[in-house]
Amino acid sequence: MIYVAGVPFSPDESSQGTDTLIALMEHPDLVSASNSLKSTIEKKFSVSEDSNSVKSKISKSVYIFQKEFATVDPALVDLVGTDEATTCVGISIRNCRTGMISLAHMDFPNVVENGLSQMLSLITDRDSDTLLDVHLVGGFDDISSQHPNLAPKNRKKLEGYSYPLCTKIIETLRIRSEKFQIRTLHVLGQNTKFDTEGFACPIFHGFVVDTSDGSITPASFDRKSRCPDEIVRRIRVTASFEDPNWSHRLLDTYETNSDKFVIAPCTWTIRQKRIATTLQSLSDTEILLTCSSSPSAEAPDFVDNERRKWDYLIKHPDWRESFPSGQPRIFLRTADGNWVLPLQ
Repeated sequence: MIYVAGVPFSPDESSQGTDTLIALMEHPDLVSASNSLKSTIEKKFSVSEDSNSVKSKISKSVYIFQKEFATVDPALVDLVGTDEATTCVGISIRNCRTGMISLAHMDFPNVVENGLSQMLSLITDRDSDTLLDVHLVGGFDDISSQHPNLAPKNRKKLEGYSYPLCTKIIETLRIRSEKFQIRTLHVLGQNTKFDTEGFACPIFHGFVVDTSDGSITPASFDRKSRCPDEIVRRIRVTASFEDPNWSHRLLDTYETNSDKFVIAPCTWTIRQKRIATTLQSLSDTEILLTCSSSPSAEAPDFVDNERRKWDYLIKHPDWRESFPSGQPRIFLRTADGNWVLPLQ
């Protein structure tokens, strides 16, 4: 069930996901929230010796990659965030009574139903009247460049990545029994700008949630702040598409109650090494066209991140080097808020 400004939102009982999405996109309160977000300065997170850096001021954070989710306790974590979203959508759900927050980086419609159940498993309680605050950021208007004059009601007839994902999220929230109060719906047209060549791209690629009050701020992270275990987690996202155990599910990487990352084992074979070797030989432009759902909208470090992932697979073709004895990689938080992999 969807609420806006404390009021149930039900434009029409026969409405489908796309109709509800379009109606929500036009809601004055949500339009105002998007406009307010656009005027907010994006926070840039980096691991730096500079005393003025965001990292130095906030010691306890959790970062999630594509297809991951994490549920955090505000007593243990200050910030939870994600970025690198183009056609993906970041969704934050907060229990207004307990303050518990779950954040996911959803990439395809087939993960939405189970993914939302995973997110809600640790933040819902027996009080069915508890409002769950929801923020959605990401997924730009990825068909605008090809069809600039298309009316919103006709967009559902076209293939794309962002619209089907946003539609599925809204439809799933609508039909579930929990009370979801949408605070931010900064997606699609609201999250779209055009570059100098006329290509559509996202205004924001990510955001961070302040666990003290559930507020969100547009955010971007550098390589060192996307931690821990950046490369292995990137590889696990790719490997999960071939693993039936993760079919239609989000990747669980963070243990809420113990405040630690537990990276479950994933396997890859010599086939992945061969594929990595082939992809590594491509030009930067060919990599964008081959590996991205939105080549003209990717961040500047997209190609470099792909190449570093392939380098790892080429140097470590046996997955057991990364997961000795098939055990997970467990990272503990240090006193200064960083992460460490203890000697096994």
